[in-house]
Amino acid sequence: MKPIGYWLNRTDQALTASMNAVLAEFGLTRLGWQVLNAVKDDPRAMDTGLPAALAVRTGSDGSTGSEALTAAVEAHLAAGRLSRPGPGRLALTDDGRARIAEVGRRVEAFRELSAAGITREEYVTAVSVLERMTRNLRPSDRISPADVTGGS
Repeated sequence: MKPIGYWLNRTDQALTASMNAVLAEFGLTRLGWQVLNAVKDDPRAMDTGLPAALAVRTGSDGSTGSEALTAAVEAHLAAGRLSRPGPGRLALTDDGRARIAEVGRRVEAFRELSAAGITREEYVTAVSVLERMTRNLRPSDRISPADVTGGS
């Protein structure tokens, strides 16, 4: 059996390639879609908060995730899907909201396809395990014993 890191990388690559193919007809990429959703979910969205919200990292091609993220934001601004209501702030435009609604149906079908043959319980278990592994390896994400036991 291959180690979990192998499957994490392969899964992320498969998700990105497949989702990019699904979104291409809408002029979007997986990262572009994630940017629109991050701004939709946070009415006070700022450029500086996007890397953490999207867990941006260095790509396998050596490019930094922040470079790709900046390019995605700039593309949305140029296409009129995002606006800047203030310095460093981002907001969806009417076109951005329409694009999310239009693409949302396709993304939902993509999610169903990617989870075919996986029960809801298996999916929840997989995500829970990955979350715990992340918290084990990142001190800032660790849960204190008081959080688990409900103590103070």
